[in-house]
Amino acid sequence: MTDIIVIGGGIAGLSAAARLSEDASVLVLEAEEGLGYHASGRSAALFEALYGLPPVVALNKASAEYHQPYLTPRGLLLVAGDGDAEQFATDCRSLQTKEISVAEAKGFVPILAADTVKQAAYHEAAFDIDTDRMLQDFASVVRRSGGQVLTGKKVSAITFSSGRWIVTCGAETFEAPTLVNAAGAWADAVAVMAGIDPIGLIPHRRSMARLPAPGGHDVSHWPMFMGAGETWYAKPDAGKLLVSPADEDPVEPHDAWADDLVLAEGIARYEACVTETVDRVETNWAGLRTFARDRVLVLGRDPVTPEFVWCAGQGGYGFQTAPAASRLLSDLVLGRSSELAADTVAAVSPARFSQG
Repeated sequence: MTDIIVIGGGIAGLSAAARLSEDASVLVLEAEEGLGYHASGRSAALFEALYGLPPVVALNKASAEYHQPYLTPRGLLLVAGDGDAEQFATDCRSLQTKEISVAEAKGFVPILAADTVKQAAYHEAAFDIDTDRMLQDFASVVRRSGGQVLTGKKVSAITFSSGRWIVTCGAETFEAPTLVNAAGAWADAVAVMAGIDPIGLIPHRRSMARLPAPGGHDVSHWPMFMGAGETWYAKPDAGKLLVSPADEDPVEPHDAWADDLVLAEGIARYEACVTETVDRVETNWAGLRTFARDRVLVLGRDPVTPEFVWCAGQGGYGFQTAPAASRLLSDLVLGRSSELAADTVAAVSPARFSQG
């Protein structure tokens, strides 16, 4: 008999299912044919513990030890031009980066344009995440615990009867007394399907382009580098360079694709800070980063229908927060005490949307 159904096979759903499977029988239902198809499969894959608002940072820091086997050093370089001094100072404080000279910055990224880049800051505590390995490892934990991870199971109906959720996927039905909603951009839609009030989650498009290594450089040891205010960023990837306009355009849930104009504008902002022009884009794509209105994750039982559990609003912090967020969610569902501070637990609770 299944104790818990988890809807969503991205990093949020798989990590939650893995933690829950330690003490319960768990079934994961993923609509797509592969795991991590949407936001999880299109992540920038960087662990930066200080990225996000305080409750997110608390989850990042609590996840750090678990992440260690999945991390390789990358580093983070912040650059700023004329007129960016105030934003640069704000970014340096929030990311605890140390200001360095532009000449030193060029030692990290030799294509930086000294005539337009006026300030720079760097810290080494930023790391690439092996996201695919993490996804598969969490899925393996579920299976080893006797649970199931099923793909190609698009949910078409959800009802609650006699203390059990009945989840319909085409001609099949699955039942369990507890339902975890980890459906990413579709989390509010899943809630409505289940007769639960939505909480106002909004997907935002984030576009990405893969470029040939600029100027024939070996970019493998370059840090991730970004403009002040995160108006663009670039990150080495398999000998190429990923460049994003860091866009956050609100959209409806869908299989996202890059907007050509937005991508071009972002590449232009990147080009203004480097000496190499972009002559060719090898490929581009987009993902959806879904936020609650306060940009903090939503984790825990619904305050009206506690058999319905929210695991949503990961935004751009899904992989960073997954180890601690999934542990917290499993503690809340299974009635265990959390090691996290009470203010962090309260900050991510879905009850915050029904207060006041």
